[in-house]
Amino acid sequence: MFPIRDHNPSGRTPYVTIALIALNVLIFLWYFLTMSEYQIGEFFWNWGLIPARFLSGDGLETIVTSMFLHAGWLHLIGNMLFLWIYGDNLEEQMGHLGFLLFYLAAGVAAALAQVLPDPGSIIPMVGASGAIAGVMGGYLLLFPRAKVDVLFIFVIFFRIFAIPAWIVLGIWFGLQIFSGLNTPSESGGVAYWAHAGGFIAGLALTLPVWLRRGARDYWQATDGKPPHPETQFPRSNIPLVPRRRG
Repeated sequence: MFPIRDHNPSGRTPYVTIALIALNVLIFLWYFLTMSEYQIGEFFWNWGLIPARFLSGDGLETIVTSMFLHAGWLHLIGNMLFLWIYGDNLEEQMGHLGFLLFYLAAGVAAALAQVLPDPGSIIPMVGASGAIAGVMGGYLLLFPRAKVDVLFIFVIFFRIFAIPAWIVLGIWFGLQIFSGLNTPSESGGVAYWAHAGGFIAGLALTLPVWLRRGARDYWQATDGKPPHPETQFPRSNIPLVPRRRG
C-alpha cells in the first residue's frame, strides 16, 4: 500500500513545501554525485545525528542538518512524495513561516524520540521522515476524512483505492509503533520511533490551529474534509476502486 496523491487541493502556492523539497533534492544530488561511498559515510558521520555524540553535547547542530540528508534514491523519493502529498495543505492553514517552524519543530521532536530510548547508539540517523511524519500528524487532525489515493500492489495486481486519510495515516502510525517495538535498536535501519514521535508532535503542534478553527465545530462544518472542492483526477490506466456508500 503506497499513498500516491490526495484529493485535497491547496488554495495557495506552497512555497515552503516546494523549497524544502528542492533543498533536500539538491543536497542529495551534491553529495551522492560528487562523493565516493566512503566519503558519503564520513559525511553522514559528521552531519547525521548520532545519539551518543549529541547527548554528550557535541554536534548539536546535527539535530537539524540530519533532516536534509538521505541514504539513497528510494529514501529521498519516498520522503519527498509524502511531503508533497500532505505538506501543501498544512502550509495553507499555518502560513508559510508558521509551516516552516512547524516542520523544523516536528523534526527536532522526532529526532529526540529516537535518541532518548537509545542514548548510547553510535549509528548516524539521517532523513526527513521524522519531520514529514509531523506533517502527516497535522494533516490527520485537520483533514481526517480527506480522500487519499493509495496504490495497492500485490505481485501483478494493481489497483488504486480512494481511502479516508484517518485510515491511511492511522495504519501507517500503527505500523511504526509495531515495528519500533519489534526491531532491536542496535540493528540500525528505519528510525521507527522518530516516525512515531514526529507524528505525535505534529498532532500536538497542530492542535492550536484546530482549536482556533473551532475544534469539533470545524470538523462538523467541514465533515472532516478539505475546505475546497475535492480534486477530480483524469481516468488512469490503473483501475480505480470506488468507495461504496453504505
